[in-house]
Amino acid sequence: MADDARSAALDSVSTVWRKARERALTPAQQRSPLGRRPYDLRHAAVSTWLNADVPAPQVAEWAGHSVHVLLKVYAKCIDGQDTAARRRIESALGLDDTPEPPPVDSAKTGDDQAGDPPPAA
Repeated sequence: MADDARSAALDSVSTVWRKARERALTPAQQRSPLGRRPYDLRHAAVSTWLNADVPAPQVAEWAGHSVHVLLKVYAKCIDGQDTAARRRIESALGLDDTPEPPPVDSAKTGDDQAGDPPPAA
């Protein structure tokens, strides 16, 4: 695309985006940095998904990235997962402090085997 055509296309997108923001957002929201450009919303969505512990391969697929590119671009946006990750590792290794639940006594529950679904009525 020629530079003049590219510039005109960007001007059109910017104009439409600005008008859409004016219609959809409050004045305070319009002044915020979120959504100043369409890309900002994409960045916010991907960052939110990663911080919500959505697995990186799933986020990469939704964002149209490879996992390598996703983590290269967004790794700095992942925040506050250190403690949760350490807990999951400790749990996997059996080092967590959570006591095991007591075994289910099938005589008391009336179930033939604990964990089986109840019989159909």
